[in-house]
Amino acid sequence: MPREPRPDVIAIDGPAASGKSTLGFHLAQLLGYLYLDTGCMYRALTLAAIRQGVALDDGAALTALADRVDLDVLPLGDESDGRQYTVLLDGQDITWELRLPEVDAAVSQVSAVAGVRARMVERQRAVGRRGRVVMVGRDIGTVVMPDAPLKLYVIATAEERARRRLRDRLARGHDDNDYAAILADVIRRDHIDSTREHSPLRPAADSIIIDTTDRRVDELLDEVLSLLNEVAA
Repeated sequence: MPREPRPDVIAIDGPAASGKSTLGFHLAQLLGYLYLDTGCMYRALTLAAIRQGVALDDGAALTALADRVDLDVLPLGDESDGRQYTVLLDGQDITWELRLPEVDAAVSQVSAVAGVRARMVERQRAVGRRGRVVMVGRDIGTVVMPDAPLKLYVIATAEERARRRLRDRLARGHDDNDYAAILADVIRRDHIDSTREHSPLRPAADSIIIDTTDRRVDELLDEVLSLLNEVAA
């Protein structure tokens, strides 16, 4: 185990399906930290927009929705369905609906809106200031918590990420099992996320790159624990 003092905030960024959420969740469990996947907040807002018929190209309407939506992310409780957290939207548990294909297809567009990101970053920073948190997203190390003592940028090949996304969808009973279409969507989302004007997806200058392609979670945890020891030394 890493020596004290441990970093109060560990920032983990990376593209979709890179394995950052799995790594972040297990790391938080190991350290006894709060796990916050900030991507679920953007997904929840995207789901709200779809449900309420808010145009996905109307930045002002999406920002207004971000202002008024009742959104809460709860730590893992007694649930035994494989979730890593519980997301409530207006009091309703929507955790598994966040991975619907229509949310996958629209979340990058919604999260690119400057007003939406500003509202979400405010919420995320409030959590970060409490400390003892592993925060996962796409702009944690660059925008949300730029002073985090340890920043990781998690990557994997587009092909590997598409395979993971396909496995996840099949496991949840979705019938959209076209690997080529999923791969094209992964590549499309990478382009949107990395070229958007506000908070583009990129590693912070002091991020440590971790490639999860063909690697087990226990291997990755060992690597991060070694990095924690170096930070604490």
